Amino acid sequence: MTTDTTGTVARDGDSRPGGPADSPFIRACRRRPVPHTPVWFMRQAGRSLPEYREIRASVPMLESCRRPELVTEITLQPVRRHGVDAAILFSDIVVPVAAAGIDLDIVPGTGPVVAEPIRTAADVERIRPITRDDVPYVDEAVRQLVVELGDTPLIGFAGAPFTLASYLVEGGPSRTHAKTKALMYGDPELWHALCARLAEVTLAFLRVQIEAGVSAVQLFDSWAGALSEADYRRFVLPHSTAVLSGLAGAGVPRIHFGVGTAELLGAMGEAGADVVGVDWRTPLDVATGRIGPDKAVQGNLDPCVLLAPWPVVEAEVRRILEQGRAAPGHVFNLGHGVLPETDPEVLTRVVALVHELSSRRADQG
Repeated sequence: MTTDTTGTVARDGDSRPGGPADSPFIRACRRRPVPHTPVWFMRQAGRSLPEYREIRASVPMLESCRRPELVTEITLQPVRRHGVDAAILFSDIVVPVAAAGIDLDIVPGTGPVVAEPIRTAADVERIRPITRDDVPYVDEAVRQLVVELGDTPLIGFAGAPFTLASYLVEGGPSRTHAKTKALMYGDPELWHALCARLAEVTLAFLRVQIEAGVSAVQLFDSWAGALSEADYRRFVLPHSTAVLSGLAGAGVPRIHFGVGTAELLGAMGEAGADVVGVDWRTPLDVATGRIGPDKAVQGNLDPCVLLAPWPVVEAEVRRILEQGRAAPGHVFNLGHGVLPETDPEVLTRVVALVHELSSRRADQG
C-alpha cells in the first residue's frame, strides 16, 4: 500500500471516492472511466488573462515565482475563470536551476538568460543539489493551493534535463541548439555528467512539490523535438527516465510532454510517464499507436486555432475528442501553451464544450 499525496490511500492504483484523487483528471491519467473528458491548458496560469497581467505588472518573473501569495493567486485565476479540471502550479522551469546556484534571470521578451553558460566539468560542479530548504516558497505555495483548491487537483511541474541543459549551455533560448548539440556530440562524458546533475535537481524539485501535496506532475521537455530518435535515446532518454522512474512510488500520475516530438513519442513513452503529452502535429489516434496501449494521452488542440472563428474552434475540439477515444485515457489540452493574444472567453467556451460533448457521450454508454 502506498499513500497517495492527494489525501486518499491507494492500493494497486485504486483510491477511495472523493478528493483530487477521484477527480476526472486523475482518473483519466490512470486510464479509468470518467464522467467527462477532463481539460486544462498549458500556460493557463497567466499570459492571456488580464487579471494576471495586472498582478504581474510590476513584479519580475523570478520574483513572482518566489512569492507564495502571488503563486497561489495566479494559479487559482484560470480555475475560477474557466472551470478547468486541474490547476497547474505557477512557476518556471528554471526556478530549481537558480536555486541550485546558477546565476540567471528571466528577461521579458527573451526568456531565461544565463550569466555564465556551462562549458566545462567545473561548470557542472557549480550546479549544487537542492532540498526543500532551497525552495521553501514552492513548498508553501503548494500547501496553500491544496487547501484553496479542495477537490480540484494541482499539477506540479519541472523542466526535463535536456531542455534545462540547452538553456544552460546556450546561455538562453536558441532556435538551432547548436552549442548544445556540439557539446552533446563532442564531449558525451561531460554531456551526461551535466544531464545527470540536472536530473538530480529536477527529481528533488518534483519531490518537494509532491510532498507538499500536488496531485500529479508534468515533466516538460520543450526542446526535445530538435533531436533524432537515435540521439534522443542515447543522450536524453536515460536522464528523463531517471527523473520519472525516481517518482514511481510517489503515488501521483506522471505526465511527459515535448514539442515537435512526433518521431519521439514511442521513446518518450518508455521514459516512465503515465501520460504522454502530444503536440498538435500528430493526431491523437496516431500518437496512441506510437506510444502504446498502456499510456493515457494529453492534448492536442493547436493554440492558434483559438484565434479562429468559433465554428472552427468547435470543429477542432470535436475532432480531437473523437481521436482521443483511441487512447485508454485522454486529458484534453492544447498542443502547447496558451498564446498571450488568446481571448480568455474562448478558453472558457472550450472547457464547457469539452465537458458537454464528452459527458453526453459518457451518458450514452
